[in-house]
Amino acid sequence: MTGEEQALDPERAIIDPHLHLWDIPRREGSLQEAQRFLLPELLAMVAASGHNVTHTVFVECGQMYRPDAPEHLRSLGETEFAGGVAAMSASGIYGRCRVAHRIVGSVDLRLGDLVRPALEAHVARGGERFRGVRMPVAYSEDGLFGFPCAPELRGIMGDPRFRAGAQVLAELGLSLDLWCLHSQVDELAQLADAVPDLTIVLDHIGTPETQGRWVDRQEEARAQWAARLGELARRPNVVVKIGGMGMDLAAPIPAETGRGSSAQLAARWRPCVETCIEAFTPARAMFESNFPPDKAAGSYGAVWNAFKIIATGLSEDEKDRLFRGTAEQIYRI
Repeated sequence: MTGEEQALDPERAIIDPHLHLWDIPRREGSLQEAQRFLLPELLAMVAASGHNVTHTVFVECGQMYRPDAPEHLRSLGETEFAGGVAAMSASGIYGRCRVAHRIVGSVDLRLGDLVRPALEAHVARGGERFRGVRMPVAYSEDGLFGFPCAPELRGIMGDPRFRAGAQVLAELGLSLDLWCLHSQVDELAQLADAVPDLTIVLDHIGTPETQGRWVDRQEEARAQWAARLGELARRPNVVVKIGGMGMDLAAPIPAETGRGSSAQLAARWRPCVETCIEAFTPARAMFESNFPPDKAAGSYGAVWNAFKIIATGLSEDEKDRLFRGTAEQIYRI
């Protein structure tokens, strides 16, 4: 990778808690441009960045499903895929970074009696690497990535079937990653109250909306987001991933890397990052790359440099929690 920035504080250990792996063919109407991001591409990206990424967490992205399996077991293919990458990385022959060391897979929590056997099947395939699930909940009346959202996602976190499935997750000692928009954060808080024994990870800061009716009301959206995030943070079973701010929600996920510098990204992201840290404290917050989607803003190295710039004034213990410690605790690395 050419033109990469020199890494700041290059010895600092980083656990990247939100990375995808995928092989996306050219397909009409796709949310993503055609792109390949598998183990070789990931390792090259990390090496070029110069940052000391020791482990990564694979987060579901609809890859390698079993086409011939029963519907509720098709996503087992993705857990097996991630586990295979993890086994390759754990051999040590590809370097020190342990890729997909933990796995967040996909199970539809509305499956009723099928939720538990589906989750148990993922645990059986993924072993100690399998730490939780994520399923789509992000809903905006103005659409996402250039397409309308599925109508059944509206109010999904309040669906009794969803909450029953979330309770099964808690009983099995698994966590729930969720990405929602700021207009859904109150709904997420109610879920956290309903299942207090479940660890919930809010991905991508609970993204403030920027499209449609919000185009000319972005200050209002940010204010609503900050207030709702502060209220959500009162739930001790919720932690936040700080990232996802580089995505362009108005267009398909691009294959090309953006040109934003770390200084530019830090200036743009600082208000949101500081709001998250103030609300949750570093003890319940972790930086995430969200690559490949966030490469729309800049390179992998630039994103981590931006976080390091923003964190400059924090104590060593606070930095360690944000870059490594919280992810290590939540995903039991």
